[in-house]
Amino acid sequence: MKRKGTGPSLDQLGKWIIIATVLGAIVGLIMGKPAHMFAPMGDLFMQCIKMVVVPLVLFSLVGGAASLGRSSSAGKIGVLTFIYYGITTAVAVAIGLVFSEIFQPGAGIDMASLSGAAVQVDHMEESTKIPGFWETVIGFVPANPMTALVDGNILQIIVFAMSMGFAMGFLDQEKQDFLMKFFNFMTELFIKVMTGIMYIAPIGVFCLMADATGTFGYAVLAKIIYLIALYVIVLAIVTYVMIGGSVAMFSKCTTYRQFFRSMWKVQVFAFSTASSMATLPLNMNTAINELGVSKETTSFALPLGATINMNGNAAYYAMAATFIAQMYGMDLSFSQYIAIIITSTLGAVGQAGVPGPTLLVVAVLVSAGIPIDALPILFGVDRIFDMLRTAVNITGDAACATIVDRFRTEDRTAA
Repeated sequence: MKRKGTGPSLDQLGKWIIIATVLGAIVGLIMGKPAHMFAPMGDLFMQCIKMVVVPLVLFSLVGGAASLGRSSSAGKIGVLTFIYYGITTAVAVAIGLVFSEIFQPGAGIDMASLSGAAVQVDHMEESTKIPGFWETVIGFVPANPMTALVDGNILQIIVFAMSMGFAMGFLDQEKQDFLMKFFNFMTELFIKVMTGIMYIAPIGVFCLMADATGTFGYAVLAKIIYLIALYVIVLAIVTYVMIGGSVAMFSKCTTYRQFFRSMWKVQVFAFSTASSMATLPLNMNTAINELGVSKETTSFALPLGATINMNGNAAYYAMAATFIAQMYGMDLSFSQYIAIIITSTLGAVGQAGVPGPTLLVVAVLVSAGIPIDALPILFGVDRIFDMLRTAVNITGDAACATIVDRFRTEDRTAA
């Protein structure tokens, strides 16, 4: 189905977002800290997006799960989605650890010069403590779905929405059809709302970039420029080798080249906003209209991925932990590496798809017995890391959708 002309095309919007990103960075560097004056407009833009995210995730997931529940391939699709996200996250952590150990980005740093940057973060240790296995599982299930919706607890909303969607498959056909129309119409409604918000994205992106660039300054960036460069290399491998390779090998919806040609504007928007959730509508639209993924698969895989598929986050947690350990001259043991891998993976699953300080790094450090005193120097430039990893995260979401849709199509054809 072709899209009707309703204003500037997505390609034009992507170009304006790139221009806004560059201009915002330039203005921020020129103005310095006074560029914080643009923060309110950027915050307003993000607030508009957050307004739509919760209902969009709820309605799209219910409709997507219900559509999948009608087919015999529903179970296979769900399992494949979780397996893909789990494997790619674990591999991203491993790549981050290997590069950190080979290139030692934290070695040779004078901790004495950073003493002024240390702040009291002991209170974070308790608040970001990773719960046990059963606590984590129980925490996925909302005791009160309405409370989960009000609080914006995306993981609990996903469980609630998927339960409703799959349960719809056991209703009479007439009731199924009525509910399917309702949830699909509501999904379309909120996508329209989000599309309207997207047309002011260049203004919002400009303000966000100006504020972020002006706030960082050169002194802090100089301390960790090596880590940033190394992280970019790791993310490039994760994106163009691991994720792109999986598309090339397993997807029949699109080719490697076509996939990245369609995804560039989504990646730019994700980089600018540092939010998987904010990028979700654009990612869903691109998957359906440019990558050829079915609406059913898109409505299931992408909202789920925007919450639990955090390849970039997982790699960052691991690299940040080893970076700080190297700053203290620590030689990590095998058990400490295992702790970093497990905590990074679980922390990535629990990290909400919205921008903000990565306090879960504290949990990774604590689990491996690494001092947390130097962590504030990473918090100071967290926005840079956040923008980078978000662009990778949403790419993995789309890749998973193209791969999973292949198996759904094959099952539907065989039937």
